[in-house]
Amino acid sequence: MKVGVFDSGIGGLTVVKSLLEHQLFEEIIYFGDTARVPYGIKDKNTIIRYAIEAVEFFKNFELDMIIVACNTVSAYALQEMRESASCPVIGVVEAGVLATSNALNDKESNILILGTKATINSKAYETGLNSLGFDNLQAKATGLFVPLVEEEIYSGEILEAAFKHYFSNITHPNAVILGCTHFPLISEALTNHFGDDTLLIHSGDAIVEYLEREFTFTNKYESPELKFFASENPEALRDIAKKWLP
Repeated sequence: MKVGVFDSGIGGLTVVKSLLEHQLFEEIIYFGDTARVPYGIKDKNTIIRYAIEAVEFFKNFELDMIIVACNTVSAYALQEMRESASCPVIGVVEAGVLATSNALNDKESNILILGTKATINSKAYETGLNSLGFDNLQAKATGLFVPLVEEEIYSGEILEAAFKHYFSNITHPNAVILGCTHFPLISEALTNHFGDDTLLIHSGDAIVEYLEREFTFTNKYESPELKFFASENPEALRDIAKKWLP
């Protein structure tokens, strides 16, 4: 099994980490569009164009599947990617919605959705959760978290100031959807802020849960081959991968 993982930058490495931990694939090919990150502030047509270009890149490999780690692309361009690709294309938004539904028995649970401006404006998570009977939703665009994570600021006064800025008027949530693949890296800080009684929904874990439900994996791969590509400065991407991945 060979999979391509696409993200607008480096955040999708958190999804790769989950794939590695569950040993699902023999080969993982990661492509980060680091030259044009962030996607979360771009318009829909631009996001779709970049996403289709990513599919064209992956056609250089014989893939069994493409995982779209970027929530913004999953919200805006999944259908267009599926029409252009010759293999299944799986997005993190659908997986995140299903993981949230599976984790929460109470339809009245208070769910907070975090993401980039584009992801939040798409209302993709709200639409999916509403269709499953969840209506008690809050959504917050928290774009400042992305550069903080990329600066390796995972805790401390600066991050706490960002929490105060974004969450001062937020009702205490039962669950928080980490609707950007950068956000799992500040999971511990978010748990400290909201408390242990707040469930965090992680895109990487959600994707694994979705894959294992929808597909049959007959083998475990303890040492998969990893290949990293970037539209700009691939060495920087590889350096980050060495820090983030097991």
